[in-house]
Amino acid sequence: MTRTTTAAALTAVGALLLSGCVAGEGSAIADDGGEGTWSADTLTVDFATYNPLSLIIREQGWLEATLGPDVTVEWVQSAGSNKANELLRSGAADVASTAGSAALLARANESPIHTIALFDQPEWSAIVVPEDSDIDSVEDLAGRSVAATRGTDPYFFFVQSLEEHGVDIADVEVQNLQHADGRVALENGAVDAWAGLDPIMADTEINAGSRLLYRNVDFNTYGFLNATEDFLETSPDLAQVVVDAYEKAREWAAENPEETVAILAEVAGIEPAVAERVVLERTNLDVEAVPGDAQRAVLEVVGPIFVETGDVRTQEEIDKALDTLIDDTWARQADATTITEAGS
Repeated sequence: MTRTTTAAALTAVGALLLSGCVAGEGSAIADDGGEGTWSADTLTVDFATYNPLSLIIREQGWLEATLGPDVTVEWVQSAGSNKANELLRSGAADVASTAGSAALLARANESPIHTIALFDQPEWSAIVVPEDSDIDSVEDLAGRSVAATRGTDPYFFFVQSLEEHGVDIADVEVQNLQHADGRVALENGAVDAWAGLDPIMADTEINAGSRLLYRNVDFNTYGFLNATEDFLETSPDLAQVVVDAYEKAREWAAENPEETVAILAEVAGIEPAVAERVVLERTNLDVEAVPGDAQRAVLEVVGPIFVETGDVRTQEEIDKALDTLIDDTWARQADATTITEAGS
């Protein structure tokens, strides 16, 4: 697999090493006065209910404890991968989490981002119908209305599902609704089906009796942690701290599954039973942080669909994005022991 590391980021990391400061070791970059300081005074990171590790890091206060008073950590919520991409593109976030498909889409459309780590391997998407629906197969969606959030994994899951079952997307009325609104539209009968996303999907299963019409874990792309090129070039030290915190959160989640469920339930405003289904049944957090061939293989399947649906102009742009999206510099150096616990 081709992995691309921006020259500027390498230069910055090299400068840190030469100065005796290794990014992510809780150390700081020495300024001209000899006093320790970080490369920026603000770090903006997203949290999302589809990314349990982000919720753990935010709840535990690890970034704040590790970076200390010199860096203000700002948290912004991503309601979906499309919103996370908007945060990154606008500069409203330095680091944000998306599905792999959404990261590829953004990069192919010239958003200056790189994937710096993986946060999980989820089965977070499926096609959902009401409990009493007469729709029994993907083929039955022809001529029906389906809610889906364009630019997100559920949308691409939906497109792949139609293609696999020989249904032309032109034969389906697609309503572009944000995830939560799609769930509401499903339950009030405004649409016949919904391209669902957990934990909202698990919630409607348990509390509204909605059923999963079609599942396919292979159509779910991995959870990608992304950062802007500008941030990676100017603040490689802060990028390393974020990735290290994710590694610590992965270990913490494995040791504290019940607490992880409780955190998701609280932030998402869902019942513990719903959160348990998401975390324990449909989310694999035990994945290596370093993106690799498996992730590229998944994206190589999804990429041509972007061109077919008009979301990306050419396959050449997809190929270029595949070759430039991933920068594994920080994931390869991930070290949970560099992270300071709050109150330490």
